[in-house]
Amino acid sequence: MFSTRAASGVIPTLELADEASGSLAVLAPSRGGILARLRIGGREVLYLDQATFEDRAANVRGGCPVLFPSPGKLTGDVFARGDVHGAMKQHGFARTLPWDVVSTSAVGAASATLRLASNDATRAQYPWDFTADYTYSLRDRALGVEMLFTNHSATPMPFGAGFHPYFAVPDGDRVRARIPTAATRAFDNTVKREIAFQGFDFSLPEVDLHLIDHGSSEASLRVEGGLSVKLRGSPELSRWVIWSLRGRDFICLEPWTCPGDALNTGAGLIELAPGETRALRLEIGCG
Repeated sequence: MFSTRAASGVIPTLELADEASGSLAVLAPSRGGILARLRIGGREVLYLDQATFEDRAANVRGGCPVLFPSPGKLTGDVFARGDVHGAMKQHGFARTLPWDVVSTSAVGAASATLRLASNDATRAQYPWDFTADYTYSLRDRALGVEMLFTNHSATPMPFGAGFHPYFAVPDGDRVRARIPTAATRAFDNTVKREIAFQGFDFSLPEVDLHLIDHGSSEASLRVEGGLSVKLRGSPELSRWVIWSLRGRDFICLEPWTCPGDALNTGAGLIELAPGETRALRLEIGCG
């Protein structure tokens, strides 16, 4: 049986449930449209720092924030594309703005569509008109996210998209985490340079690696005796970022469509013609 339910609290939420499988997804439309909680088959999948979630002045540390229209950090927090200029903070503005609930359904899955539309606040940072519709669908042991991006401007619109899921891995279990990859190169964001990738060392104080040649829009995180998740996305979601901090109970496995600073460099950007819509998809499964 599928159900959707609005819940009150410091931050109002929208719950999607599949009672038969013991799965639950909790969305917070007013808090950047974030997926704040995910339980699959009775296991909690995401880490959430409740204090940052409830503090609207803070960036949420946890859940699965939406990254749009610019994953990563822009050089100097500004960008230039030809004669067009803009400025925005790391990971873009989608994760900090309220989203509208367009629809909900309990037919075939527990689902909800959230929308972010351009407004004066977005145009001050990113001078294009757009809509971004994200449909979250929970069924059995997987959560799917269908993304639709539409350019309502009279000029081509460049953008990048991604997610920043904080997977729940106790600090003491981080050294047993495995993320299979064929990558041979990575940008190490702790030292700000490209390195030869030789594997993950989660015993370090911080791991912040942007895999350059993972070569796939699928990735998985497995912890011996613990969490096992697999992410599968559209071909565009092939840039993977892995972030973890000693003393914190999470490992982030982040699918992006482009590297950081892409609005300046052009690397991996998606560009929509006026009136064009692009669809992307991500699925998070727990086995």
